[in-house]
Parts: sequence; C-alpha cells; structure tokens
Amino acid sequence: MFTLYKQRIGQYFHQHRVISIIAGHVIVMTALTLTLFGNSLGKSLVGVFAEASCPTRDPAHTVTSGETLSNIAMSNNTTWQELAQHNHISNGNMIYPGQTICLPGKSSGGQTAQSPAHPAPSNGPTGNGNAFPYGQCTYWADERYHRLYGVYVPWMTNANAWQWTSRANEFHWNVSSTPTVGAILVLQSGVQGAGGYGHVAVVEKILDNGHVMTSDMNWGGGASVTYVEFAVGSGVSFVTH
Repeated sequence: MFTLYKQRIGQYFHQHRVISIIAGHVIVMTALTLTLFGNSLGKSLVGVFAEASCPTRDPAHTVTSGETLSNIAMSNNTTWQELAQHNHISNGNMIYPGQTICLPGKSSGGQTAQSPAHPAPSNGPTGNGNAFPYGQCTYWADERYHRLYGVYVPWMTNANAWQWTSRANEFHWNVSSTPTVGAILVLQSGVQGAGGYGHVAVVEKILDNGHVMTSDMNWGGGASVTYVEFAVGSGVSFVTH
C-alpha cells in the first residue's frame, strides 16, 4: 500500500512541477493536495507536522497555506536561515501547512531579554550593519544587540570575540564587570570553555546565583541559537553602548 502511495505521489509531482522563485521562499503543499493520494496518508503526513512540539522556551508557529519561511522570519524579527537552523530544516525552500516552526529567542519563560532597560548610552559611535559571518558568535552578539536596541557595534577589524572589550573601550562604549540584561558578554580566550578566539554572547537573564543566562551562536559548534549559563568573574566583561 505504501509503495502504491509513493508511486502516485511521484506521478503527481511529475505532472505538476513546482518551482521556488526566490531563495528563502518556500513551496507550499496543502493538506488538500495530500488527500489526493489517500485520506489516511494525507492525514498522517500533515499530522506529523501538526503534532510537533517546541522547547518550553520557544513559542510555536503553525504554518498556514501561502506562508514562506522568509515571511515567518520577518514577522518574528529573525532570518529564514536562523529558522531553518533552529528547526533542523535541511531544505529552506520547503515547509508545509500544519508544520510547527519553533521561534528562537522569543521565550515566554524569562530566558530571553524581551524589553530590557537600556543603560545610559555612551557617546560612542555605532555601526551601520552586521558584517560578521553568519553562524559565528560575533554575528549573533551583534545581531541580537541590534534587535534589542537598534544599534550595531562599530568595530569590524581586530574584532575577534576576545578583542571586543578593548575595541569597546577604543570606541568609547561602556565596559563593566557587572552584568546587565541585554549587555554583550565577552569571554577572554580559555575562560569558562571559550576557545582561542574567545566568545561573545548577549545576556538574557541574571540568575539568582549571580550567574548570567546568555543567548549564543557557535558555542560548541553549530549556528543554532542556544542558551548558556556563565559565571561572572575573571576574564568576563560586559559591553553596552
């Protein structure tokens, strides 16, 4: 029976070719289309997506007919690449009505900084965009800070993660050993597991034990946004504009 359904699906797509016009946009297969190949198969395929769940920190978005990954990303202040990485979607050009998309960095449980109080801004300059490579910790720290405050960091050269403290001083940004929600955390090389290039992230919450919870990219490898707890102390600084 499954082989028969598979043959019929193949015949359908051979007769009805679908093309992705723009990178990041998607081809949408409706539940009605799936039912053409058998009611039970259609229900089971759609059901796989509808029943998917997200981590408690991530609200879920259910795809509706006509939506694209780019549309969903723009509506939720993120990028389609980040959504694809976060949801382990290998082909960003294909999502389906009923599929659950987990939205990163939008926690309702207090792990992310939705509207932190911005410290008194410095007189330092700001950047015009995010020039750091996507997937690196520097990219996410710059992108997340911009999402919170509308400000990019101005340093683009000599800007490995461990150098962000000295670069912030040079550009007259605020540097402190005391964390604030929304600040950029800077780890020097080798501190708390950071590699030779150091590590940067954004403080999402200050924990009761005095540690901070941060949102990060490329902590331990990979471009997905993760949440990591760090202690405050030697080799750790916090940067704000």
